[in-house]
This record gives sequence, structure tokens and C-alpha cells, in this order.
Amino acid sequence: MSRLPLIVGFGGVNAAGRSSAHHAYRRLVIDDIEEIKRERTFASLAALMQRGQPCSDNERRSMLQHTLIRKLEKNLFDSESILLQKTAELSEPSGKQTSFVIKKIQLPSTIPDTWIVDTVSEVEVKVTVSNQLKVLLPDARISKVHAAGQLPTGFDPEALYQSRNHPRGLQLTIFGASDAINSLGIDWEQVKNIVPGDQISVYASSAMGQLDTHGSGGLLQSSLVGKRVSSKNVALGLAEMTADFINAYILGNVGTTGANVGACATFLYNLRQGIQDIRSGKYRVSIIGASEAPLTPEIIEGYRTMGALAEDDALRKIEGTTIGDPDYRRACRPFGNNCGFTLAEASQFVILFDDELAMELGANIYGSVADVFVSADGFKKSIPGPGIGNYITVGKAMGVIKSILGEEALRSRSYMSAHGTGTPQNRTTESHIFSQLAGAFGIEKWPITAIKSYVGHSIACASGDQLASIIGTWADGIIPGIKTIDHVAHDVFTDNLEFLLEHRAILPEGMDAAFINSKGFGGNNATAAILSPKITRVMLEKKHGKTSMVKHTKMNESVRQASLDYDDSMLAGENSVIYKYGDGVIEGNQLKLSKSNIKIPGQKHGISLNIPNPYSDMID
Repeated sequence: MSRLPLIVGFGGVNAAGRSSAHHAYRRLVIDDIEEIKRERTFASLAALMQRGQPCSDNERRSMLQHTLIRKLEKNLFDSESILLQKTAELSEPSGKQTSFVIKKIQLPSTIPDTWIVDTVSEVEVKVTVSNQLKVLLPDARISKVHAAGQLPTGFDPEALYQSRNHPRGLQLTIFGASDAINSLGIDWEQVKNIVPGDQISVYASSAMGQLDTHGSGGLLQSSLVGKRVSSKNVALGLAEMTADFINAYILGNVGTTGANVGACATFLYNLRQGIQDIRSGKYRVSIIGASEAPLTPEIIEGYRTMGALAEDDALRKIEGTTIGDPDYRRACRPFGNNCGFTLAEASQFVILFDDELAMELGANIYGSVADVFVSADGFKKSIPGPGIGNYITVGKAMGVIKSILGEEALRSRSYMSAHGTGTPQNRTTESHIFSQLAGAFGIEKWPITAIKSYVGHSIACASGDQLASIIGTWADGIIPGIKTIDHVAHDVFTDNLEFLLEHRAILPEGMDAAFINSKGFGGNNATAAILSPKITRVMLEKKHGKTSMVKHTKMNESVRQASLDYDDSMLAGENSVIYKYGDGVIEGNQLKLSKSNIKIPGQKHGISLNIPNPYSDMID
């Protein structure tokens, strides 16, 4: 019998705030939600941003101003004065030899052949150069891009645990994965008492690796700026470290692990691995996620020179002005008159249980994953350019919802969370995909939204941001609109589509499915089909029966309360980050080994070595 991958926990952080308990989602629709929810979300932001409680009106306005897309702030780097070095050649005006005095300890280890070195004192020497002297002069530049989806001002993940100079992306991993696990409402030890360690999988990564000075950035920069390479630079710079940190410092996981990378579709690549694990029946729990911290001067400049980012001058041109700051809040304009995407940082995680485990533990049910489809583009003219693969993934995702729920549900009870980057190329290519396929499936007005307009493009995490928003929509009944544009651009395909330029109130039980679309550099296309909590419960009742559903509902009361208790503790400013450095380390000589089992100290279930023959039909 098939196993359904249920979303039972989620957490993380992005420019809108903490994801668990729907707070990041509610920041997007803050003016449209009921007062009690609005109060809790402001309290969540206040705790995250280290503001006082209760919040005054001025504090609230300030928190709103210092969340979502905005002008890049100086806590990461000063975008008005980015350090660089400029090459120059020094020479005497008369054309004679150039000379200078320098401390002995500052001499290069290899003296150039054109240098003559004479001792001046015990600590200094005089260097005479027989030709022009090539030097690097300190300089600074002003960034041409100032808009960013920066984490809420005042949130400092490094201060929450003994970070030991971890790259920022891994700091976000520790916070995001901890938030997801704590949001479960079920103690992780209880999960481990039921599920053997080799039936838990973790799939998480970044798309670009850790490129700040504590990761690969420092590895490449150090020798050029007169510093030494750290022993941590290589290891901590790897994209797979996102999963490795969860295994080693949060869960103590001995199950399957992996780091799937697919550019902007990375989160969905990992999600696909997790649902395949659970549907196979070999795994019962899968933790899926991604973390990305790309707000560094070098990465921003790299994307800018590609012509991918919304530069200040281009934003001013759209706004019809040449002076002053553009409206950074509206820098990302999916499907409108736009000029590029807005880079962002984020960390997002979801926890999947198989349906039997979720029923047994009374787990929260936020929805389920029908499927995730991935396709390449085929032959391409350029690596960054779009291709045909996304037509396939969107079409298949629509097809699976039609198969599960029927044509009417697809036509009238689904919506699309678009990739919606805010680039001129994306607005035409992605809208054409949606328009053509909506027509093919008989959809007349398919609702389309794009939350990058609020939180920016967090590369690997982008689809995780979208999923957290979809989960929130089913909780509160509001689809966030694309409020950074007044109208769709003239070259956007609109047949069979309805681009939501305002928030759309819905009945959660009337929206059966949602789609997440992702288009990545290199032809990494992915589309996920997500089933609503209502539909998920209908499927569970059909499989397990009404009596089991009543039992689950009763058990879920304590789980929901535990989830609420965790949220209350976070609102109160408690630090719930999980970081078990050096805790519970087990050496090989502590294992109990037999030909049928490996027993790990502290774990109730051993690891079975009785592996079925997968090729029994091919051998006698």
C-alpha cells in the first residue's frame, strides 16, 4: 500500500521573519489577518529582532520597515564603501630607480630579481627597484545594487550558539533546522524510539556553497589580502555542509543523507528525494531543507555583471526619476515592468512523516506532497537562458493533481506559486508556460502569485519560501498578492491566467492543491504539487478509517499544544537553538555487532543487516 509523505513540521527564517507558526507568512499579509494573529506575529518579530515587549506603534512601524526587501543595511557590509584593491605602477618622475623603506618582517618570502635590499636598522630595510614597481592600492566602490531580501534587522544567528566562525549559511541552518524540529510538537527522542536510525533521511544543501570569508570565500581571498587560509575554509565551504551540520550537531543522524543541488530549484530537488524515500517504504522520516547566505559584495557584483539584478539606476528609470533612492521595497516586480531580481538570504526546512507514523504520533498535518517533477532543458543556446524543461515539470504536476483529485479540482481549486523572479525574461517565459498549460487543461482563470516580491530570491531556499507561504495560506485563507506592481507588463501572457495583484481571501477548505514552480540556471526546472490539509485528511480517512482519524485528532491535541508552547517560548525571547557539538559521540568500539544487527548505544532500535535480495527474480 502506498505511503503518503505528510508535512508535519516546518521552520526557518527569511526576510519576513521566523517561519514556524506561520509568522513569516503572516508578515506578508500583516494588515489582512485577524488581530490576535497580528499581535503574535509582531511579538515574534520583536523577539527575533531583539526589540522590547510589548511593542509600541513606533516599534511596530520600525519592525515593518526593517523586514522584507529593503535597502541593504550595514550589519553585513557597507554597500556605500566596498573595499577593493586597484593595481598601479610606481616610478620616479625623473625615471631613476624607485626606493622605499619597509620592515623586514613585511618583506615577501621570495625577493623579486629587480629588487636590491639594504639594511637600514635591525627592523627595517631599504628596497631599491630598478624598474617600475607594481603595487595594489586600497580603494573602495559604491555598490550599484542596494536592494536585498535581508534578514530582519537585529537578528543575529551567530549569537545563538557557539558558532566558532561558521559561515553565515551554516548559522542559518542551525537556526532553521532547530525551528522546524521544535515546531513538531513531538519530542525527537519519541520519534527515534519508534523509527530505526537507518529509516530517517536528511536532504539539505545550499546552491552556491558557503562563499563568505569563513567558507570558500576566505579560501580564495586569504592569500591575496595578506591572510592565512583557515583549516575550516575548505570543509565548511561545501554545499553539502547544510545536511552535514544537521546530522552531526542537531540530530545525531545515522540514516541516509544527501545534498542535491539544482541552482534555484535546489529545495525542490531535495524535497523530491525525501518523498521518494517515504513512498518507497524504506524510510519513515525525511528532513528537507536549504540555506543560502549570498549577500556578499562579490556575489552581488557577480549577478549584477550578468545583468540579472535590479540595479538602482534601472529602478529609477522604471520610476521615472534620476535622483534619490528608488523604492527599494518594490525592487522585485514579478510579471510587471521590471529590471532584475533581488538577492536574498534564508533558511527553510520541512519535516515529512509517512502517513502511518503521523497517525501513530498524532502529528500536525500541514498538507502533503503529491509529487515533485524535475526536467532539464535539452539543448540550449546559453546556460543561464530558459528552455523547454519547465513546460514538462509544470505539465506533469498539473497532470498528477488531475489524476488524484480530478479535472474540476485542478481547474477551480488550485493556484500557482510562481518562480516569479522579477526579470524581463522570466515574466515572458514563465507566463507563457502557465498560459499554454492552463489552456490545455481547460483552466479559464488560474490564480498566479509570486512571493519573491516580498522576500526576494534566496536561490536554494526560494521554493522553501514558497512552501512556507502555501502552508500559511491554508491556515489563514489568504493568498499573498503581487503588490509591488500596479499592472502586468505588456509582454506577459495572460490568457487563462489571473495574476493576483492584491491579497486574495479564500476558503482554505475550497483550495485543494497548490503548485510551486522553480526555474534554475543551467536548466534546473522543478515543479511540486502540494495537497491541502483537508484533502490530506480525506485521503488518510480512506486509508486508515474514521476511527483512526478520531484517535489521531485526540492525540493531536497535546501535539498542537506542544507546538504552541514552543512558539510561546520563542515569543518570550527564549533561545531554543539545538546545537550538540561533541555531545553523544559514539566510537566504533562501542557498537554491538552481529551478522544480523548493529546495536547503537542510546538508540532503542538496532540497524538491521538482513537486507532483502533486490534481484531475487534474476538469480536462483
